[in-house]
Amino acid sequence: MSRLEIRISESAGFCWGVERALELALKAADDAPGPVRSLGPLIHNPAVIADLEQRGVNVVSDPDEAGTGTVILRSHGVPREVKEQLDATDTVVVDATCRFVKSAQDKAAKLHRQGYLVVILGETDHPEVLALRSYAGEDSLVVESPADLPEILPSQRVGVVVQTTQSQEHLAELVKYLAPRTRELLVHNTICSATEQRQTAAMAMADQVDAVIVVGGRNSANTRRLAELCSARQPKTYHVEAASELDPLWFRGIKVVGITAGASTPPDQIKAVADRLEGIDP
Repeated sequence: MSRLEIRISESAGFCWGVERALELALKAADDAPGPVRSLGPLIHNPAVIADLEQRGVNVVSDPDEAGTGTVILRSHGVPREVKEQLDATDTVVVDATCRFVKSAQDKAAKLHRQGYLVVILGETDHPEVLALRSYAGEDSLVVESPADLPEILPSQRVGVVVQTTQSQEHLAELVKYLAPRTRELLVHNTICSATEQRQTAAMAMADQVDAVIVVGGRNSANTRRLAELCSARQPKTYHVEAASELDPLWFRGIKVVGITAGASTPPDQIKAVADRLEGIDP
């Protein structure tokens, strides 16, 4: 029986920020005053969230639901007013916000203080962007592309911050559009290095294989971005959350399969996909 050749991207799976958030949550589950709750899913990976729930860390969607005990702030961050509300209570707050997200929040707040119109490049309803906007001011604009900007900008002094999981290409496109339309443009490239490394490695791999499997939560922005970038280079790109979703028909006539994974995907999920592929006869 012929076997698929399997290549795993040089940079795939858990990033530092996710590892830290998970470590903090597990420590809180063991040591912090209960009940222990996460304000929103800690990371965007359903299997990891289910495991945390089994360990007693349940997800709540509203700070008013946190009650007493301990609340963990998700890696994507929370709006400024939510953190201030929780800090004013007797609830123990464990802040698992990624340091790259915190940096973007600090830069957005500084731009707003300095009188810039803050433009946020990101997904409008993503929790990271919702939190980021709370620091950028009520007049800030959230765009996924230049097409989302008004024809006439309300200010000629524009500052840009970026959702940490965006691509450099999207940022370059926005800057190219804004530069001739502003008198002062200050850009903070807040895309995290882990995201950039994963994207670069995944695209390089996609050029060299016959199919790509992207492993990670469908609600994960950085995982969806990996799938988008790989699809542009290798049309046979499939985004799965679990090995059980792999369809042997995808690999008919395929010799080499590449695997990449989002920053919220643990190593065991990547291994499970690789093991499943080992048993497929192309």
